[in-house]
Amino acid sequence: MGNLVGCLLRGTDVLKRILILVIGLGVLVALSLLYPPMRQAVRSIVRPEPPPQITPLAMVVPPTRTASPTPTLTPTPSPTTVPATHAATPTVEPTATPTLPPTATLTPSPVVINGRSYDAYIPAASKEGQAYQYSCEFDAAWVILQTYGFDVDVDTIIGLMEHDTSIEPYIEETRQGFLIHGGDIRRAFSGDYTKNFLARSTGEAIRPVFEHYDLATKPVRDRAALEEALRAGELVWMKTTVDFKPWRPATWLMPDGSTHQTVLGNDHAVVVIGYNAESVVIRDVLGPTSSNWQRPYEYEVDWPTFMASWGAQDYDALAVSPP
Repeated sequence: MGNLVGCLLRGTDVLKRILILVIGLGVLVALSLLYPPMRQAVRSIVRPEPPPQITPLAMVVPPTRTASPTPTLTPTPSPTTVPATHAATPTVEPTATPTLPPTATLTPSPVVINGRSYDAYIPAASKEGQAYQYSCEFDAAWVILQTYGFDVDVDTIIGLMEHDTSIEPYIEETRQGFLIHGGDIRRAFSGDYTKNFLARSTGEAIRPVFEHYDLATKPVRDRAALEEALRAGELVWMKTTVDFKPWRPATWLMPDGSTHQTVLGNDHAVVVIGYNAESVVIRDVLGPTSSNWQRPYEYEVDWPTFMASWGAQDYDALAVSPP
């Protein structure tokens, strides 16, 4: 009986020691969390930060330098009601003047840029962000004009283009799909480019802007014509989708009843500046926005993805010859 009591007492002492040890470790952990590096390490284990999202289609090629900021005049278009749900990106104010690259010339083949080989590559002007929320057509024209040596701002380009204000674009959902009621985008820009995500135009409508500067243009409707233009040193203005991502098809209905194949919410315009057998090189001054903080100003898109997004916009593109 005495031995049993002794064993119990010794067991109690062991439990007390274990309890004291556990309490001591808990105090040490609590004190260590007051030390910032240790607290950060614990937080990283318990709730790790998500990795940055990178557009799978985008690969940065040569970076572009920018100069000092210049202000942009804000236009005062007529007000419009915009649907609450859309795939548009937020306004990105212009913050820099262009980088003037060398004058575009006939591209030798192949040309190597940052270790990448291209059949054609034309250094193009760039800037940080679009002038207005939905002014991508004008900003893409700005890239071409600046590259060719014309020091013109986006507001001047907007002023050179015809605007069809007969109807502010709006959506009608039908059994056949989405119908966008708007102006005649074959000859003019339609919509409030400061806030209506449906606002847009076509290559045919923006052609007079280039012709104002005596630049020859021609429509580009397929891969062969696109490659030929780039090899000749001609930048190509084109319609696509934002980040060349999937789209919802839509039909644009003009006042005279004519229609045009387009996309609903992620309509976009960019400039094609090069290509090789695997991909196409894009200048896109939209840059980082809340829809893609990783979006570079220059990136590559594989040919199948490029052709699909271009086709969604009825293969709308315009090759512009240098002066």
